[in-house]
Amino acid sequence: MMTMKKLEFKTEIAAKRDKVWRTMFGPKTYREWVNVSWPGAYYQGEWKTGENMRFIGDNGNGGTLANLVEVREPEYVFAKHIAVITEEGKEDRNSPEAKGWIGSTEEYKFTEKNGKTELKVTVNTTPEWESMFTDGWPDALKKLKEICERSTVTA
Repeated sequence: MMTMKKLEFKTEIAAKRDKVWRTMFGPKTYREWVNVSWPGAYYQGEWKTGENMRFIGDNGNGGTLANLVEVREPEYVFAKHIAVITEEGKEDRNSPEAKGWIGSTEEYKFTEKNGKTELKVTVNTTPEWESMFTDGWPDALKKLKEICERSTVTA
């Protein structure tokens, strides 16, 4: 069993929870905020409990497959990574890279208070992937906050 490390990232956004949710997970706005830390990244799938979501990196070159264990719009998402997606688009569950990634989890909690939303991201990952999250999430959350707060248009 791999040793997992728990990482937490938070931001407070001056917007209602449903708007933060729509901005975080809307296909166009997702690309905008995620691009700051993971250029060219996007997703394929639907944000619904039980769905498998493909997170594709660098304009189609590889990524990860996650099962959305629980989705409660607009308050909570729990995703468990179940495979790596190769550059050829195949699901890999057996390579050393995949085995080091499978079992990682991501959790998003949206808590609204007084018209503001706290977004808390909790990641459980192996040490070899830790820097990808610690380097990426702070800037990504800063960009998400910026988009939510500048925009009066729904995402």
